[in-house]
Amino acid sequence: MPTLTILADNAVDRSRPKGLRAEWGFAAAVDGLLFDAGQTGVAADNAVTLGVGPFETIVLSHGHYDHTTALPSFLDDVAELYCHPAAFEPKYHGDEPIGMPYDREWIAAQVELRTHREPVEVAPGIHALGEIPREFPDSRTGCHVVDGERVDDPVWDDQSLVVEGEAGLGLVVGCCHAGLRNTINHAESTFEEPIHTVVGGTHLRSTDPDEIEPIVAWLEGRIERIAPTHCTGRLARRSLADAFGDDFLRVGAGSQVDL
Repeated sequence: MPTLTILADNAVDRSRPKGLRAEWGFAAAVDGLLFDAGQTGVAADNAVTLGVGPFETIVLSHGHYDHTTALPSFLDDVAELYCHPAAFEPKYHGDEPIGMPYDREWIAAQVELRTHREPVEVAPGIHALGEIPREFPDSRTGCHVVDGERVDDPVWDDQSLVVEGEAGLGLVVGCCHAGLRNTINHAESTFEEPIHTVVGGTHLRSTDPDEIEPIVAWLEGRIERIAPTHCTGRLARRSLADAFGDDFLRVGAGSQVDL
């Protein structure tokens, strides 16, 4: 059974082993694969503390700093890295850069770089989902540059991991800027199986119940378990906990989830 270990998150799940740390960012290991790298090196330190790794393959969920800045902490052991080609484009919040601080050429000099828009198997039973079609509203963040002008960024590079498990498909999301409903729909239509468990950053940060409740209601009738992390707001956490009960998993850095 595949096991996911959260290496970086906004909070630490437990007090043991000693030394686990949190940060604004996300990184997780699925068996021998690393999904995102976090921001400051916390993920690499937590991996050592937890006895997880080294990793031969990295998949990036998207090109924001809080998921990519700590890449150098892992690259000595990595053979290949998968991401959407737009993960390298400049991204901004106002005048502040929020994109990946490494360009394509630098990454390609360190590892075998594999950019893709379509789903691809990155390890046995583990798939990077590629670009997500948008039927429902997405979670746009900041700006990117189109024809020399900064415009709202739909984060087309956002992708997730689909993990084949005994109970169905596990979905690991980094920030899910594409939207949970869009991502689940695309995963299920691609693999022709239901999503059983969702783990990761949901980008459900709104404080407006009219935005959160329809999404929670849709999820409640569609998946079995959810373990939100990172960019999930308080309202969404409360609503998801109420909807899923015992199948709402409270997780953080150091948590392990069987997929």
